[in-house]
Amino acid sequence: MAGASFAQDWVIGGGVGYGAYRNASITSGTTTADAGFRNTAVVAATASEDLYEHFSGEFRYVYHRGESFLESGSAKGEVKAQSHTFVYDALIHFRPRAERIRPFVAGGVGAKYFDTTGTVPSPQPLRTVALLTTQSQWRPVFDFGGGVKIRLTEHVVVTGEVRDYVALFPDKLFSTINPAKRNGVLHQFTPMFGIGYSF
Repeated sequence: MAGASFAQDWVIGGGVGYGAYRNASITSGTTTADAGFRNTAVVAATASEDLYEHFSGEFRYVYHRGESFLESGSAKGEVKAQSHTFVYDALIHFRPRAERIRPFVAGGVGAKYFDTTGTVPSPQPLRTVALLTTQSQWRPVFDFGGGVKIRLTEHVVVTGEVRDYVALFPDKLFSTINPAKRNGVLHQFTPMFGIGYSF
């Protein structure tokens, strides 16, 4: 009977963490510039449903405020920016829903909106390689990771996890100068702590 009382179907919650980027690069001749976004704190909102004993589905929104930048040696410039990530994830739990401690792995797909909110630097730092812009852009995103859920009370669940949000490079935010070429995708490694209410 005690185990049955923990069989809540939905968990609504939020979390805080840190978004650490592995950025892309832009190369022209012998010059290679790092291109991407600064690391900073993130906040998230989640809504998950225990569809089966070991399987959950989760909607997730992640907000990250970090400048877009170009950088090569002492030449660097940035534009104030932020990103909004929307994903639907499948969670596979290693223990049934009635257990208090439930390790899991997760993966999903969605979209990420890269939104510039500032002005471009003047002069531009790497004018022979690429230019920073004030455009915004939607890009596909994939995520995967894992963690553990711990039920503190009948209705309170805390989560510790690490996710990697992998997005295609937002080329509209970085205007390359011919014959420069872009290399890589954006990885946002995100350790996070969350708390939710189950019902």
